[in-house]
Amino acid sequence: MGLFGVGTGLGPTARFMTAIDQGLLKMMACPVSHAPVVQLDDWIYSTDRETRRRYPIRDGIPIMLIDDSEVVEPEAFDRVMSQVGTAKNEND
Repeated sequence: MGLFGVGTGLGPTARFMTAIDQGLLKMMACPVSHAPVVQLDDWIYSTDRETRRRYPIRDGIPIMLIDDSEVVEPEAFDRVMSQVGTAKNEND
């Protein structure tokens, strides 16, 4: 019970966040800035304040392609970094 929302009351369109292994996250880096990355929900975020990139996780796979990434607004980036507890800057 619980697989794909069956028996959970969530219905057929229920989405579950994919947690990426912390060891894998530590090995990954932003393809633009080479900064460490963190996960929040179904996104991988670069910790670089200058580029503010985020990369989607699709079907449990981080898509670390620049063409598939998005630039996050500064306020949204700061909010995400405060949630995950980190932010990197080239001056750090």
